Amino acid sequence: MNYLAHIYLSGENELVTIGNFIADGVKGKKYMHFPKDIQTGILLHRHIDTFTDAHPTVRLSTKRLHKKYGHYSGVIVDIIYDHFLAKNWQQYSDTPLIEYTENFYNALEAHYDILPLNIQKLLPYMLADNWLLSYASIDGISRVLDGMNRRTKNRSGMNEAVFELQEYYNEFEAEFSSFFDELIRSSKQKLDALNSI
Repeated sequence: MNYLAHIYLSGENELVTIGNFIADGVKGKKYMHFPKDIQTGILLHRHIDTFTDAHPTVRLSTKRLHKKYGHYSGVIVDIIYDHFLAKNWQQYSDTPLIEYTENFYNALEAHYDILPLNIQKLLPYMLADNWLLSYASIDGISRVLDGMNRRTKNRSGMNEAVFELQEYYNEFEAEFSSFFDELIRSSKQKLDALNSI
């Protein structure tokens, strides 16, 4: 899953949410150097990734893209799924997305010193373009995919995946909805288990 889903699945604890958000930048056992709630977020993030990568519905989505995008298909599906979460946000949260994302950005700035260097470097771009809110529109997703393609030095062709999103929009949305309900349940169970340790 991509940023918005990871943040959403973290629950109400600000530090757990930040841990989940920074987890890709924390390798191996380095998570142990962080405060307990940050550790919980990192471990939850790893659980979410494992559950997502192995799920047959997600594999159905990635298979649709694999011939053209190869191993980038999973990354593209993560971004596409974040689009459907943002677009259908009111089904998942009582807090409007604009307010939810502002609260999260404020939390990142309040805990800036905890963030790994790569996340500190990323933050100004994320805030300037309001990535999380932009996921709700096709144009926003197109900009995200353009940015990802540039990061691969234009090798991935990910910028073109917006066409597949539009062509198979209903299929991707149905797959997201079916899968995300399962992921919410699995993440809550994992979070409860981590909090009970």
